[in-house]
Amino acid sequence: MTERDERGGAGRSARVRAPERTGSYYHLLKAVIYRDLLIWVRYPLNAALGLFMGVFFFALMFYGGTLVAGQAFSDSIEGLIVGYFLWTLSLGAYSGIMNDIQSEASWGTLERHFMTPFGFGPVVVAKSIAIVFRTFATSMVVLAVMLLLTGTTLNLNLVTVLPVAALTLAGALGLGLVMGGLSVLYKRISNVANLLQFAFVGLISAPVFDLPWTRLLPLVQGSAMLQRAMVDGTRLWEFDPLTLAVLVGTSGCYLALGYVAFSLATRRARRLGVLGDY
Repeated sequence: MTERDERGGAGRSARVRAPERTGSYYHLLKAVIYRDLLIWVRYPLNAALGLFMGVFFFALMFYGGTLVAGQAFSDSIEGLIVGYFLWTLSLGAYSGIMNDIQSEASWGTLERHFMTPFGFGPVVVAKSIAIVFRTFATSMVVLAVMLLLTGTTLNLNLVTVLPVAALTLAGALGLGLVMGGLSVLYKRISNVANLLQFAFVGLISAPVFDLPWTRLLPLVQGSAMLQRAMVDGTRLWEFDPLTLAVLVGTSGCYLALGYVAFSLATRRARRLGVLGDY
């Protein structure tokens, strides 16, 4: 075979070869959400127990509070339901991203995220969105059962509730990213992580009107706005601009700080060579 024939054959092979295709960010998000839901439903007993425990703890509070405080407790049941609903949302977002990062490290797949064509950052963002999506789905089930148990009705205007709740969860995700980064670096931090879960109760029930500076803490502003939206029926456009600005600013700030802390922790883990250790 002559040199010309070889060049011609190579050219024809190049023309026949199918062009390489790379997925978009939409495909990445779709795949990550599908993977997250698939892992959740593949363990149905664990998923069902998670939902049951969420309803069980609320039933303990409701019936115990009714026996102890009577009518005084019943008069504040709407606020309790909204607070517990936000607690399940924030806890699911916080522990979800942290546990996902810990699981990736234990499975030995965390390092692969650094080698994806999208980069590590977009993968973490997609994971966060997937966890928020699943958390909303499970918490709405718990909320429906709570309303049935108590015979209570709330204003569930999705145009207001979804944006406020999503922005509120951004702060919880930021804290989860911080704990996830520390778990990659220091491996076992369960005691500190569990302590923060109880801190969420104080943040959600913080006295915003008595201590205005608490609005700058994570979850606080969103909790106050959800109370007004779901109990009083306040719509999103009825909040004053300063209230919305504080919610957006605090949520975005804590999410950004969490992402930066996570990036710095994983970068240090790579330098120390412990990113894949568990």
